Amino acid sequence: MPEHSVKEIWDLSYVSFSSSGAFQSDVQKKTSSAILACRTSRLGYNVSFCSDCGYTRIHYNSCRNRNCPNCQAVNKEIWVDKRRAEVIDAPYFHVVFTLPHELNPLIYCNQKILYELLHRCCAETLLQLSADKKYLGATPGIIQVLHTWDQELNYHVHMHCIISGGGLTDAHQLKRSRSSFFIPVYVLRDKFKGKYLSCLDVLYKNGELCFSSSCEKLRNSMEWYAFKDALYKKDWCPYIKETFNRFGNAIEYLGRYTNKIAIGNSRIVDVTDTQTTFSARGKRPGDPRRMITLDNRVFISRYLLHVLPSGFHKIRYYGFLNNRWKTRNLRLIFKLQNGQRFRQRYENMSMADILKAVWGRDVRICPCCGGCTMLNIGRIYARK
Repeated sequence: MPEHSVKEIWDLSYVSFSSSGAFQSDVQKKTSSAILACRTSRLGYNVSFCSDCGYTRIHYNSCRNRNCPNCQAVNKEIWVDKRRAEVIDAPYFHVVFTLPHELNPLIYCNQKILYELLHRCCAETLLQLSADKKYLGATPGIIQVLHTWDQELNYHVHMHCIISGGGLTDAHQLKRSRSSFFIPVYVLRDKFKGKYLSCLDVLYKNGELCFSSSCEKLRNSMEWYAFKDALYKKDWCPYIKETFNRFGNAIEYLGRYTNKIAIGNSRIVDVTDTQTTFSARGKRPGDPRRMITLDNRVFISRYLLHVLPSGFHKIRYYGFLNNRWKTRNLRLIFKLQNGQRFRQRYENMSMADILKAVWGRDVRICPCCGGCTMLNIGRIYARK
C-alpha cells in the first residue's frame, strides 16, 4: 500500500483552497507555506559524503514547523527524555478536561485569551484541590497539553493533564497518595466549571472578548446571561483517562500527546486529486476503526482550525514542575525519596546517536559500501 502524507494533500489542493476565498490567518498561511516547502529544495539541504567510496547523499531540510507531521518525531523523543529525569516515586494520573461545544464559536474567535484561561483554570482546579488535606495535602507536579481536535478533525477543545500522585507539603515534606485518583470526579467537575465560567464572565464584563458573526448575539447582556446559565446546567464531566501505579509508562504515554498534531501521516489511507480518506477510532470503546472521506479543501480547512496562535505554548508545567522553581523542588524531592529513580538517556548525545538509539538507524553507514564513513560536509540554506 503506498504511503500518503498531509503534504500530498497540500500539493494537490492548497492552491484551490486558497483561491476559494477561505479566510486564513497569518499563522495559518505560514503553516501552509511550511508544509508545502518541507523537505524540498526550497528549504535548502545537507550534504553527506563517504570518505571511503566517495558516495554523496543529499538530505532536504525539514521546515520544523510545529504543525507539520513530518517534523515531530525527534522533538517528541527529546521531550520525553527530558521529562524522564523529572519523575518522582509516586503514582501518576491522566486527567482530561473538556469544554462544552456550545463554547466553540466564542473560543475560536478569542483563541489566545480563552486557551490561556483553560490552562489556568485546569491548573488552579488541580492545585487547589490537591492542597486540601482531604485529598492530598501537597503540591503535585502537573504537565498540561492543549488539544483542539477530535478524530474527525472537528473543533473539540480539551486539556490533557498528567498529575503526580505525590508532592511537597507546606512543611517541605514529601507526601504520596494511594494508587487510585485522590480527588472525587464530581468535586473536580464542580470546581472547574465554576472557576471557568466565573473567569469567563469577568472577561465579558471587562470587554475583553470579541464576537464573530456566529456568536454576535452574545453582545447583548440578556443573551449572555442566558447563555451562561445554560452552560452552568450542562454536565462538564472531566474524566480520569489512565492511572499509572508508580512511574509505569506515564511519560512515554504523555509523549503521544505533546508533539501530536491534528492528524499524522500514518492515519491517511488514500489521497486523490479531490478527496482524502483517513482512519479514525470507533465512536465507542471496542468499536472497529472507521474510514472518513473528505473533500481535500474541507480537509485543509479542518486541519487549519487547529493551528494555534503564534507564540502560544500548548504545553505548560505547574506545581513542583513550575519552571521557576522546578530545579530546587526536584532536588529536594529526590533527597527526600533517597535518590533519583529515572535519568535522561539521550543527554549530550548527537542527533546521529539519538536516531540510532531510538530507531536503530545509523546515518553514518554508507548505503553504497557499508562502511561507517558518512560525514556531513555542509549545509546549503534556502534563499531568502
